[in-house]
Amino acid sequence: MELTPHVEALREDVAALIGADPGAVRALERLDRALEASIQLRLLDALAQAAQELTDSVPGGHVEVRVAGRDAAFVFTPEPGMPAAAAEDDEAGMARLTVRLPESLKSRVEEAAVREGSSVNAWIVRAISERSPTPPTSVRTDRRITGFAQG
Repeated sequence: MELTPHVEALREDVAALIGADPGAVRALERLDRALEASIQLRLLDALAQAAQELTDSVPGGHVEVRVAGRDAAFVFTPEPGMPAAAAEDDEAGMARLTVRLPESLKSRVEEAAVREGSSVNAWIVRAISERSPTPPTSVRTDRRITGFAQG
């Protein structure tokens, strides 16, 4: 999010308020750079507060404000050890699966999701990801193959 348009809009609002009064115009010109820096800091404070409120409402990680020049962006950082599949909010590569559960198990899943503050789908994805074995890996060195396999 580029902050400059917001600073410019505030500058135009103040200019419209003072009108054509030559003394007020000169005072505004002198204060312009100081006001710009102050306004940008206030906008960043508001963004930081918004990031904190988002962090409080999103389980499994935290939201940061990252600033580059006059650009600010919100970035979600998952907690260490959180499965990548549960951290991603990307529909690419997603598949749909219908599962039939006993009513008592469905109720327990819904209650657990509510306790974590997540959707049932996100809770199930996280639970499966945490309990799934890591994919087997193998390394070939000369004539030997080492690795892990499950039978």
